[in-house]
Amino acid sequence: MQPTPGLQPDKVSRPDPDRAAKLDAFDRLLTLMDELRDNCPWDKEQTWQSLRHLTIEETYELADAILSEDPQEVRKEIGDIMLHLVFYARIADEQKQFDIKDVIDGLIAKLIRRHPHIYGEVEAKDSDAVRQNWEQIKLQEGAKSVLAGVPRSLPAMVKAMRIQEKARGAGFDWDDKAQVWDKVQEELAEFRTETEAPNPDHAKITAEFGDVLFSLINYARFLDINPEEALERTNRKFINRFNHLEAATNADGKDLRNMTLPEMDAYWNQAKELGINT
Repeated sequence: MQPTPGLQPDKVSRPDPDRAAKLDAFDRLLTLMDELRDNCPWDKEQTWQSLRHLTIEETYELADAILSEDPQEVRKEIGDIMLHLVFYARIADEQKQFDIKDVIDGLIAKLIRRHPHIYGEVEAKDSDAVRQNWEQIKLQEGAKSVLAGVPRSLPAMVKAMRIQEKARGAGFDWDDKAQVWDKVQEELAEFRTETEAPNPDHAKITAEFGDVLFSLINYARFLDINPEEALERTNRKFINRFNHLEAATNADGKDLRNMTLPEMDAYWNQAKELGINT
C-alpha cells in the first residue's frame, strides 16, 4: 500500500499493528452496504432526504451515550453514524456525483491544508494558534466570513458556543474571564431593568434575556465548561430527583396535587441526601 501524498508516516508516534484488520473491517462495511442497497427493499428506497432526520437522531443518541460515559453504547452509536455516512456516499456514487474515496480524499486534503504546523512551515505553539490558523485558512479557501461555517439549524445554545469559539479563532475575544463576568453582570442588570419597568415590553425583555444567556455561555467558555453538557446534566438530575419525589409520595399514599410546596420539598431534600445527582 502506498502512503497518501502529503502524509508523513514518521510523524506517527504510535504505529498501529492492527491497521490491516481495521482496513479489512471497513472494506466489509462497504461490501455490506452494497449488498443492502441492492437487495433490501427498505435500503433501496432511501435517499439523502429520507436519511437526514434519522442521522440527526443517531447523533443525539451518540451524545446521550457520551454523557452517560458508557463506552459500549458509544461504540454502538458510532457504528450507527458510520453506517449513515457510508450510506450517503453510496447513494451519491449511484448518481455519479462522488464516492466514499472522494469523501476521504477530500477530508485528508483539507486536514493537511489546515494543519500547516504539521505539514508545512507554520509554527503553532498552542491550540489557540491552531484555531486562528484554521479560521484564516478557511477564509483563504473562499469562506465569506469566519462565522459562515456555523450551521443555521444548530440548537441555539450550541450555536452560541460555536459562534464564540470561531470569533475567538479570529482574535475577537475578551482578554480574561473577569471582563466576561463584568459583562454578565451588565446584561443581568439590563434584563432586570426591563422586567421591572412600569410598562414592561415583552420583546425587549426577551432580547435582554437572550443577551444574558449569550454572556453566560461566553463565561462558561472561559471556565472550560460546556454549557450544553452542564445543562443536560442538570436536566437529568432534576428528572431523577423528581422521579424519586413521585415514587416516594406515592409509596406514602400521598398525591402531589394535594401537597404543599414545603411538603414536596422534604421529599426533594431526601433525594439530595440519597445522592441522586445524575
